[in-house]
Amino acid sequence: MPRRDYVKTARPKAKPRKKAPAKAPFPWLLLSVTAGLMLLFGWFLWTINQQEPVSTPAAPVVEVEKDPLPERPTEEPFQYIRELENREVAVEVRELESRGPFQMQCASFRSEEQADAMRAQIAFAGFSSSIRRTEGSNGVWYRVVLGPYDSRRQAEADRNRLRRNGINSCQIWNWN
Repeated sequence: MPRRDYVKTARPKAKPRKKAPAKAPFPWLLLSVTAGLMLLFGWFLWTINQQEPVSTPAAPVVEVEKDPLPERPTEEPFQYIRELENREVAVEVRELESRGPFQMQCASFRSEEQADAMRAQIAFAGFSSSIRRTEGSNGVWYRVVLGPYDSRRQAEADRNRLRRNGINSCQIWNWN
């Protein structure tokens, strides 16, 4: 049995070398056409510049007489201006009655740990709050409460600041 050379048969055959691509000829035709178009465009602009402007016949100027202004009235046609200058107006100023102290509740939880977490979040926003434990027919609840506020406007201002800090669940109610 003849010996076979398995190493030589496993080698890939050498690929023939590719020829280097031929250099493209310089585009003389494209260059000459572009130069010709540029010269033609320059000649066109020069001829436009050399033409004399066409004069249009001037329209005849007609002077129009302006309407005279009406005479200034000697008296003011409206009398209410003089009447209001010296008149005093009586206005009733009522005292706004306080509708009572207001309170803002931001959350209500079953567990005290959740209420403490909400209270800490409110404290990071810069407000002091308290947790109130309430017992009702449906079990024990822990409320996170801010206040009391003398007016609803103060409570609204604090609620808007809390909203800017990402706490959107606050409700204002009368504490009577």
